[in-house]
Amino acid sequence: MARKFKTSDFNYDLPQSSIAQFPAEPRDHCKLMVLDKKSGNLNHVKFFEILKFLQEGDLLVFNDTKVFPARLYGTDKKSLKPIEILLLSKIEDGLWTSLVKPGKRMRLGSKFVIGNQQNQIHGVVEQVNDSGSRIIRIDDDSLIYKLGELPLPPYIKKSVGTSDNYQTVYAKHEGSVAAPTAGLHFTQSLLEQIKLKKIETLFVTLHVGWDSFRPVKDENLENHQMHSEYWELTDEAAIKIKNAKNEGRRVISVGTTALRLLENVADISGGYENIKGGTGWADIFITPGYEFQIADGLITNFHLPKSTLLMLTSALSSTDIILDAYKVAVKNNYKFYSFGDAMLII
Repeated sequence: MARKFKTSDFNYDLPQSSIAQFPAEPRDHCKLMVLDKKSGNLNHVKFFEILKFLQEGDLLVFNDTKVFPARLYGTDKKSLKPIEILLLSKIEDGLWTSLVKPGKRMRLGSKFVIGNQQNQIHGVVEQVNDSGSRIIRIDDDSLIYKLGELPLPPYIKKSVGTSDNYQTVYAKHEGSVAAPTAGLHFTQSLLEQIKLKKIETLFVTLHVGWDSFRPVKDENLENHQMHSEYWELTDEAAIKIKNAKNEGRRVISVGTTALRLLENVADISGGYENIKGGTGWADIFITPGYEFQIADGLITNFHLPKSTLLMLTSALSSTDIILDAYKVAVKNNYKFYSFGDAMLII
C-alpha cells in the first residue's frame, strides 16, 4: 500500500543563516549538488560544472517568463494612510487580481492613488475574494512600469543591486511575480557551452504566481488548493518534447515551473504522445506517488519547508532521499531559496 503523506512529512530545520540574501557572482559559480534520484548518491561541484553530468541529446526545458514590477506603494484616499499592492495576474486592461496590505483598509469600494504629482495611478477595489485577494481596477496600466518595483520574495531582506539580478538571462515574456529561480544560475557563456555539447534546449512560458512562497497549511495534502498559473507552449516545443521521449533521450526541466507546465500539458492531453502547442492554466499538484510522464530530471534550488515545491522535488526521487540531501546541504553550508545554491536531480 502506498504511503500517505502529511504536510508535516515535508518539514525540516533550516538555520536563518542558510537563507541566501544575495545571488552568486558570477551567476554560475554557486554550489551545485548532483543527486542520483534512485540511489541518493551525491556529488558536490560548482554550477558551471553541470556539463559533466549532462549528456549529448539531453533536452533542457527552460521557462522564459519575465518578472514584472508588480509591487506598488500608494495611499488610501479615505484614510490617507499608506497601502501596498501586489499585482498577481491581469484579467483585462486595467483589471487585476492582487494582494493588498493592510487588507482591513482596502475594502470593497475603497479608492486609492499610487505615485506622485507627475505620474499617478488611480484605482478602486471592485471585489474581495474568499482567499483574501482583491480584484482592483486602475486607470493606467502603462504607469506600472514607472511606479512599480520587482516583488522580491519576503525572506530577502536586503537590496540585490540591479533588477537584472532577479531575472534570468533569457527572460522574454513578462507576467511573473516571482522569478523561475533555477534559471538564475545560467549565463550566456554556459548556454553556449550547452549547445556546443549538442544538448538540445527549448523554451516554454509559465508565469509564476505568489503561491510559490506559500506553505501548505492543512495537514491533509488533499485539502490544499493550488492556484492556477498561465502557460504557453509552441507547436515546435511540443514536437521537440515528443521526439526526445520517443527517442529515449532525457528531458531535464530547468526549474519546478517548467516541470509543472510539462506535466500539466501531458496530463490534460492524455500522455506526452498527444501534446501540442497551446495555452492554458496549470493547477497540477505533484506529490510523492505521482508518475511523471515527461520529466526525467530537474535542476532546482532548495525549497521552503512544507512547500508544494519540496513535495514536487520529493516526488521525482523520494521524500527520504530529498530530506537527507537537504540535511547534507545545511551541514555543508549550501544556501537556500531564490538566490541560493542549486541541485541537479537525475
